Amino acid sequence: MSLSRRALLAFGIAGLAGAATASSGVFPAPRWRGTYPFALGVASGDPLPDGVVLWTRLAPEPLAPDGNGGMPLHPVTVDYEVAHDENFQQVVTRGTAVAARELGHSVHPEVRGLEPDRWYFYRFRAGSAISPVGRTRTAPAAGSASARLRLAVASCQSWASGYYTAYEHMSREDVDLVLHLGDYIYERAWNHRREGTAPHVFPRDEAVDLRGYRLRYAQAKAELPLQAAHAAFPWLVTMDDHEIDNNWAGDNPGLGFDIALLGPLFLRRRAAAFQAMYEHQPLRLAQMPAGPDMRLHRRYRFGDLAEVTMLDTRQYRSAIPCSQNPVTGCAERFAADRTILGAPQREWLVDGLTTSPARWQVLGNQVALGEVDTDPGPDVRVSTDAWDGYVADRNTVLGTAARRQVRNLVVLTGDKHENCAGNLRSDFARPESPVVGAEFTGTSITTNGNGADMTEHGRRLLAANPDLKFFNAQRGYLRLTLDKTLCRTDFRVVPFVTRTGAPVETRTSYVVEDGIPGTTEA
Repeated sequence: MSLSRRALLAFGIAGLAGAATASSGVFPAPRWRGTYPFALGVASGDPLPDGVVLWTRLAPEPLAPDGNGGMPLHPVTVDYEVAHDENFQQVVTRGTAVAARELGHSVHPEVRGLEPDRWYFYRFRAGSAISPVGRTRTAPAAGSASARLRLAVASCQSWASGYYTAYEHMSREDVDLVLHLGDYIYERAWNHRREGTAPHVFPRDEAVDLRGYRLRYAQAKAELPLQAAHAAFPWLVTMDDHEIDNNWAGDNPGLGFDIALLGPLFLRRRAAAFQAMYEHQPLRLAQMPAGPDMRLHRRYRFGDLAEVTMLDTRQYRSAIPCSQNPVTGCAERFAADRTILGAPQREWLVDGLTTSPARWQVLGNQVALGEVDTDPGPDVRVSTDAWDGYVADRNTVLGTAARRQVRNLVVLTGDKHENCAGNLRSDFARPESPVVGAEFTGTSITTNGNGADMTEHGRRLLAANPDLKFFNAQRGYLRLTLDKTLCRTDFRVVPFVTRTGAPVETRTSYVVEDGIPGTTEA
């Protein structure tokens, strides 16, 4: 049976109101016959004061070569319940959603009617199978007095590069929310570094269609440490390039399989990648893609303390200028008509920054916003894949922040597989221009393998960039604590990822004081 798009919207995505205690409803579950349909775990995300979106995908055979997770053709009714306690003695709401083949048998029920600023527990049932228990948290009511917000920040988790040990440690942290800044999957594996684990052989080396992308997500989400981190906290997710194609830009393919193909074929690939992303992440109906288009820029407020704005620096950008590797010169990167955000998103961002009443403005950003000069000499040598390739947009955002005195701008960035702390100026071409905020770049979970505390590249960056305060190239994640007076960023690192069992430590911490732009070491 095939469901229409209208039926999917009515049943499978938004979920059904009302009570349901067994999967004997519209679409019965199959007999699982020794398999477990919740092999990819559970997740929640995009918290509001009165609710969250929940997620799971039925996939008893996650890596089945056809990409369908071992599921039958017909849809399945999935029950969910939300409770105050993890034993589900105090259930506050129940409902059902339909897992349909058209969306990979995933469900995204949007639960409303919850109390603000508190923890809840949730689980799913499909037939006789019950999912793992997840924990989630609603946001404080808009404008309410909020004493503290705790975040973890992750990016860049190439499965082939190492084990997800960092997520084991993250799942035990005392945080309220996880931000994922992109490269949740990689469209292909460049180097296999997992000791004791054979490389997985996919039907095709590089994902270019829905089957390929589904299999990459299934490979990642089958990892128990990642499942634990999803089950422990709500997440806010966006994307970078590897969810589709290395260094893609707008309608232009990147460096992958279809680099020489025409735009329409790349858009077909983009549509497949976006669908697979939606099928595997706790995203709301508003983020459901329409072909090759998917709205991922959005903002969430946490009481009177913080507003978190998630950006999309891939989907609306102009083609990457000059080169996708560091270049010297490149007048094109200064062109007024070049954009990394697109005009609508840029105006939305600037308006939000300048009108928000929150104390802290937190941006979830993919590629480096501040200037990253790799030449300690007189030349400026930058990567034009980052905001350095789109200087006009950067000057608009940071210049407006300076002119309108945006309070407490904190930018969180991924992509680089490095830990960095630095200051943001309104115009990097004028060293005397004011500092308007701080940028904290989080390293990768696994990508590039074990890493090192300091590298020759890091020494060059510190010598070439006076606003860069800290560099480290180990693997790990960021942990932030925001309160009324301070934003503290802890750089949490693991010494290795090519084998399991790595411990975690705080390499260093940097702080931003309320009302004082920029960052200093704690």
